[in-house]
Amino acid sequence: MTDDALAPAALPAPRIADESIQLVDARNRPCGSASRATMRRYRYWHRATYIVVCNAAGEFCVQRRTLTKEAFPGGLDLAAGGVVGAGESVHLAARRELAEELGIVGVPLRHVLEFVYDADGHHIFGSAYRVDYDGPLWLQADEVADAFWCRPEEALALEGVTPDTRQAVEALWHAGRLSVGG
Repeated sequence: MTDDALAPAALPAPRIADESIQLVDARNRPCGSASRATMRRYRYWHRATYIVVCNAAGEFCVQRRTLTKEAFPGGLDLAAGGVVGAGESVHLAARRELAEELGIVGVPLRHVLEFVYDADGHHIFGSAYRVDYDGPLWLQADEVADAFWCRPEEALALEGVTPDTRQAVEALWHAGRLSVGG
């Protein structure tokens, strides 16, 4: 057997969407826009949404990211969401991301809290939301490889959870916003 046969498989090349992202300063004030690739390259401050989807059993939806995601490929997301587009309101970005990633539309979105994620070269002002939902999911094939439901304490114990969604869910958990009925 050759060394090449024993080497781990390389990840596919990341796919970075060609979109304009709302940039903010270190105080979360809008200060322009940039392409997603430029935002990632220069590690600019930006806004992102985090939508925790809870069902009536007290579980929430966990997503496995595709291997082509530019940040945390193959990781587990404890929330739907993503970056806020240039000129886009945070609330509308949350609705858009929820519809794109999981196919959930027409449900009340409850804003729960704001937080800052500043680690590993990511500089994010996060807006966390909660949605109660028991219907079917339609996964966005180029971003979501799989989705499953589990209890919050089980999800937080999983290996490979993306650190920003972990921080968002831990903040919601400590605020008492992940119990059945929220």
